[in-house]
Amino acid sequence: MNPTDLAFTPALEQARLVRNREVSPLELSELYLARIEQFNARLGCFYHVAADTALADAKAKTEQLARTKDTAELPPFFGVPTAIKDLNSVAGMPHTYGVAALKDKIATYDDGVVTKMKLAGFTILGKTATSELGSLPYTESRGFSPTRNPWNLDYSAGGSSGGAAAAVAAGLCAIAQGSDGGGSIRGPAFCCGLVGIKPSRGRVSFAPVGDHQNGISANGCLARTVADAAALLDAIAGYITGDPYWLPEPEIPFLAATEQTLPQLRIAFSTSIPSIGEATELCQQSVIETVQLLEDMGHIIEPNCLDFSPLIEPFTKVWAAGVASAGILPEVLSPINRWIVQQSGSAGEYLQAVTEIQILSRQIVSFFECYDVLVLPTYLHPSIRIGEWIDLSPAETLQKIISWIAPCPPFNASGQPAMTIPTDFDRHNLPIGIQLVGKPAAEATIIALAAQLEAAKPWIHHRPNGFDS
Repeated sequence: MNPTDLAFTPALEQARLVRNREVSPLELSELYLARIEQFNARLGCFYHVAADTALADAKAKTEQLARTKDTAELPPFFGVPTAIKDLNSVAGMPHTYGVAALKDKIATYDDGVVTKMKLAGFTILGKTATSELGSLPYTESRGFSPTRNPWNLDYSAGGSSGGAAAAVAAGLCAIAQGSDGGGSIRGPAFCCGLVGIKPSRGRVSFAPVGDHQNGISANGCLARTVADAAALLDAIAGYITGDPYWLPEPEIPFLAATEQTLPQLRIAFSTSIPSIGEATELCQQSVIETVQLLEDMGHIIEPNCLDFSPLIEPFTKVWAAGVASAGILPEVLSPINRWIVQQSGSAGEYLQAVTEIQILSRQIVSFFECYDVLVLPTYLHPSIRIGEWIDLSPAETLQKIISWIAPCPPFNASGQPAMTIPTDFDRHNLPIGIQLVGKPAAEATIIALAAQLEAAKPWIHHRPNGFDS
């Protein structure tokens, strides 16, 4: 296998190659570090490259592999390189939150999700780019290079997990962790042609720190295949003592769900978000073609969707409070984040917004008493150009954001699992995709459905030009 093909090989297959001793952990890390050195300046997807620690870890794993008699006992992703979003803490690495003033801040502990990824056998290549404080759906933090879309460098990779998505899409790692507080996994996956899973509230721990946004955010997965994303979710899921939310263990591993035969499902769909707007023509077409395919598979399809517009005001209030709660001096933040902090209001207003979200979330979850899955556009239009909204006022930018990402935040509010899968390209060679939303704690259903769609319309052979050699 040539190096480029190996770089774009799915993570589970890389792990198999390691266990079979067809490639070593050191060879994989050296391959990706070379690609990062070659391409990162063009993409801006890594804020920190941990070359020395990655190589030391990969060398130790290579030596361990040589001593191991039964490689089946190795962790599932033993020797596979990955990356961590710079909203999450990795001991000994910078932890900037996308704030240039914090470039010299070195983390002293691992987040729980990082600990679980290390236990799963991953080697961490570095920290991926995020929008400042993770607050925006594009990754253009001041003091850092903008994160560009590998499919078209004039366009954004999305945000706030834009660095993770660009890195996976360009073959700078096979799989990556992200987080999603309003579409921050699903949006970058949509922009970059990936599978992105936002799991249910409580599925993945925020240990050892707390969740400061009343449960709207979730750690999750970005990958090039459904199976890779599902297996990463298996690795990072699970309760850690003291978590404010928790779920029972799934009946079967999420990876096993990719091979599960589903019963006939009742599936709702919409190409628009009532009171907000229609998706662009190609995004609508992707939804229509997807539900036609699902109907051909034997599922029951009905057009239906809730009006999510009452969520906008309280969700925005909680989102703003999350930015304010970072406790970072406003003068070091970008103008839009300074403005967002000013919108956060009082503690009483925050709690009123939380109550409104909880009431509206009951209506969203009740909708799923009649349906197993909801199919929606991920975003209402494809990716934006780098700097496209830079001259707008913060209030104007917020309206642009709402009109773009509207299909995603409702399921952060309700805590339901949702995932994006790629479907097509637009005239600018930008990927687009659709979103599958499941019942609470029903990740297995949408993962199984996504695997069926992936098998019917494979995506893995697509690679962005300029990064495939």
